[in-house]
Amino acid sequence: MSGEASSPEWSRNIWAPWRMEYIESLREEDGGCFLCAAAGDPSADDENLVIWRGRGSFAVLNRFPYTGGHSLVSPLRHVGDLGDLDEPTVLEMMLMVRDVQRALAKALSAHGFNVGINIGRCAGAGLPGHLHVHVVPRWNGDTNFMPVFGGVRVIPTTLARLLEEVRQAGRHLGLPKLPAQTPEPRDGP
Repeated sequence: MSGEASSPEWSRNIWAPWRMEYIESLREEDGGCFLCAAAGDPSADDENLVIWRGRGSFAVLNRFPYTGGHSLVSPLRHVGDLGDLDEPTVLEMMLMVRDVQRALAKALSAHGFNVGINIGRCAGAGLPGHLHVHVVPRWNGDTNFMPVFGGVRVIPTTLARLLEEVRQAGRHLGLPKLPAQTPEPRDGP
């Protein structure tokens, strides 16, 4: 082989130039917070992959998922730390995490889930200014040769189809089960 294809760089990397869209979407200084854009435009929920909305939070499919069904639950407000959220929003977010997990389990027959929050860039937050909870479906044996040897993941369906499947599973399960009235914040423990 000659030229670029024979260089060590080409033989060790799988190029994914579509990831640049993700990297560029994280530039908060340009006012480009994708979660704020999705939170502020309910008329574009399908385009923005919004699964559900609550009073203070919403759930959205990750446009750049670790695995199929990877979802985010986020406050509607641009807040970067749990301490900056009121109790009703924290409660609603956790109820929404529960409901998203149930809907994903039904829609995708997931065997388990990783659920987590990365607070601060050093902790892995790709969007440190807008807190969000990751809900990542997992399957027995899903650590196959593609991520291990190839460093890539295979996403078996389109995001639009997955969005409809998760919403349909939620309707079937009667989700989301958010409180009809958000409780008032308590003073003290």
